[in-house]
Amino acid sequence: MARLTFSSLAVLALAALPVTMRAQSSSPTKELPPKTWVDKDTSHRVWRISDEPNSGAFYFNVNAYTPDHKQMVYNSSEGIRVLDLATLKTSMLVPNPAPPTDAEASPMARFGRSARAIVVGHKTNSIFFTRMDPETHKNAIYKANTNTGELHKLVDLPGRLSVSSINADETLGAGTYNEADVPGGDPNAPNAFVNNPPPAIPAANANAAANLGGAHIQADDKGQMMERRLAARIPLVLFTIRLEPGPNGEKPGTIKPLLHSTDWVNHLLFSPTDPELLMYCHEGMWQKVDRIWLIHTDGTHNTLIHKRTMAMEIAGHEFWGLDGQTIWYDWQYPKGEDFFLASYNLQTGKRTAYHMQRNEWSIHFNLTKDLDLFTGDGGDSGQVAQAADGEWIELFYPKMIGNTEGALNEPTFWQPGVFKSEHLVNMSHHNYRAEPNVRFSPDKKYIFFTSNMFGPSYIFGVEVAKSVNPPAAEIQSTPNLARKYNPVEPTSTTTPK
Repeated sequence: MARLTFSSLAVLALAALPVTMRAQSSSPTKELPPKTWVDKDTSHRVWRISDEPNSGAFYFNVNAYTPDHKQMVYNSSEGIRVLDLATLKTSMLVPNPAPPTDAEASPMARFGRSARAIVVGHKTNSIFFTRMDPETHKNAIYKANTNTGELHKLVDLPGRLSVSSINADETLGAGTYNEADVPGGDPNAPNAFVNNPPPAIPAANANAAANLGGAHIQADDKGQMMERRLAARIPLVLFTIRLEPGPNGEKPGTIKPLLHSTDWVNHLLFSPTDPELLMYCHEGMWQKVDRIWLIHTDGTHNTLIHKRTMAMEIAGHEFWGLDGQTIWYDWQYPKGEDFFLASYNLQTGKRTAYHMQRNEWSIHFNLTKDLDLFTGDGGDSGQVAQAADGEWIELFYPKMIGNTEGALNEPTFWQPGVFKSEHLVNMSHHNYRAEPNVRFSPDKKYIFFTSNMFGPSYIFGVEVAKSVNPPAAEIQSTPNLARKYNPVEPTSTTTPK
């Protein structure tokens, strides 16, 4: 098979990133969707949190909350914004620069100038993001104080390098680069990228990427794209880059390779509590990879977290529990037939699996810190579960199965549980090509999610507690309400894993 070049794979890499765009046709009216209503099908109150068309929450496993739990950061087409969780009022934090005036400036050029959020810090009230430095014209990592707006440039990134996660003490970033793009394979070499500009990106994808702030979009040919990228076997390097001076005299900008691989390494996610622990995945069609891995920032203890034992078994969409000691993930045994939310505790080695029904399966899951509540964002019939009635924001009550005392049991056995589900929002008018990316508010009062049901995407919050005696005029069918603003019916998507 002919080897794919970086240039020919540029669109594939872009499609795999959480780029944002409009998920359905624009609303036929400029009027904003309602601020609040009570879902007729569930009796839960829904709030529209953002006012900006094509605004959207972070990817489900990326921290969006400040350490004091007072703010949530999100994306909009105008820049990075902050939500005050007490008042539900929003404000601009990092505005995107004014668009270029020259007629030849491409959408991708505008995208490069825009701020791309990475994560909210676990140590300080800061959002880490990348954008082009207007003076050096290099892509750089910045952080902004979410209280004061004070901006601080951390490091320049050489050429095509990008960073997708920041560690718990905010001293390191992590990313990957293709070895073929770096002469000698050393990104620290002087002028390594001077004569190696980024490749052109097809106009359709550039236009999509230029619309910052909307929902995370699944590529039209996601399955085929994943097959091609995995088969390409591009040599790459998983690396860390120092953001602050290191204990051994390392300077900011120092890059340390952790792993060389011809597998497709993706979805990097530092532990929220251990600054030396990084989770990553072997990306590709899930039944073809052992996906979930951990590695230390010194390059040691490269460890597979879930080893398959059945053909067509899949595990993925991994995320850290808020304790920083537990990894959670979607486990299907086998694919598309039996569904669990599984966990692995790094300290005890305990494995837990909560079973759910086909209609309860969700693209993404999330949870509270004390694990008393879980949530999922559902999925249409084109998703892997092929659920006939899965288009709901769900609330899950976990329950362990029986009393295992005296039963045949071993420390290495899976500990079984089940979910009892409750519908929160009818999402049948949402186009699931855009991922809702659910998350609990720190006080567990709301579940925040992104939806394009009204045309452009907005962030919404649904109250976990049912509404008590709401005014009759506020009780609305969510799909019918959405159709008044966006008459385009969503189409089922096919996104095999």
